[in-house]
Amino acid sequence: MNILDKIIERKKEELIQRKKGKSISDLRLSELYSRKRLSLRNSLLDTEKSGIIAEFKRKSPSKGTINNISSVEEVTGAYAKNGASGLSVLTDQEFFGGSTEDLMRARVNQIPILRKDFMIDEYQVIEARSMGADIILLIAACLTPKRVEELAAAAKGEGLEVLLEIHNEDELKHICDDVDLVGVNNRNLKDFQVDVETSVRLSGLIPGDKIKISESGIDNISAIQRLKVFGYKGFLMGEYFMKQPDPSIAFARFVQQLKTSTNAT
Repeated sequence: MNILDKIIERKKEELIQRKKGKSISDLRLSELYSRKRLSLRNSLLDTEKSGIIAEFKRKSPSKGTINNISSVEEVTGAYAKNGASGLSVLTDQEFFGGSTEDLMRARVNQIPILRKDFMIDEYQVIEARSMGADIILLIAACLTPKRVEELAAAAKGEGLEVLLEIHNEDELKHICDDVDLVGVNNRNLKDFQVDVETSVRLSGLIPGDKIKISESGIDNISAIQRLKVFGYKGFLMGEYFMKQPDPSIAFARFVQQLKTSTNAT
C-alpha cells in the first residue's frame, strides 16, 4: 500500500468520526458558511497579482516537519499583503499537521483560499464552505472520473470553485465541465518524486478553457517564467517558503524578484 492509499484509508475512518461530531445542518449554521466566496480563477487572471498560490504547510509524509513554529495568521497575512493570488491551507491533521482551525484563522485575509485536503465525500465539500474556503481540491489519483463529476457538481451547488489535480496523461479524462482549474502536480503522490517537466509535458493536453496551475517543485523565478510560456497562470508554492527561517520575508523577497524579472522581459 503506497502513501496515497494509506491517506485515503485514514480519511475514510476520519470521515465517520467527523460526521458523528457535526451534522450537515450544523455545518450550514456556521457563520463562515454564509460569507460571499472569492474567485481564484479571477484572481489568477489579474495581471497585477503574482500568480502564486502560497501554501501554509507544517509537514508532509515525504519531508517530515517543515515548519512547526510560524503561525498561520502571520504567514498567510504576509502572503496576502505581498501579492499572493490565493492561499492554500492544509486541513489534513495526521499526515500534514493541518486543521480546520488553520483555515478559519487564515480566513481573515480577503483573497481566495483553497482547502487542501483529500476530498472523497460530499460532506467534505459542505465542510469546506463552512470553514471559509472558496475552492476545493479534487485529486484525480484517488477518484474515478464519475466521482470527480459528482464532487465537482456538489461544489458548484455550494458556490465553490474546483481545482482538479492531475499527475499524468491518463488522468486527463477526469477533467469535466464543473472543473474550473486544472493543477499539474509535479510530485508523484505514490513515490513523491518531483519533476517540473511534468507540467511542460501536459500543458498542451489541458483544455483551453481551464486555468492551468503548476504545483510542487517550483523554487525559482526562471521556472515560473518558463511555465508561463506554456500557458500556466498559477503556481502553487508552499514548501519553498515554509522551510525558510522566516516564510513571510522569503515570500516578499521572491515576489519582488518575480516582479523585477517580469518588468525586465
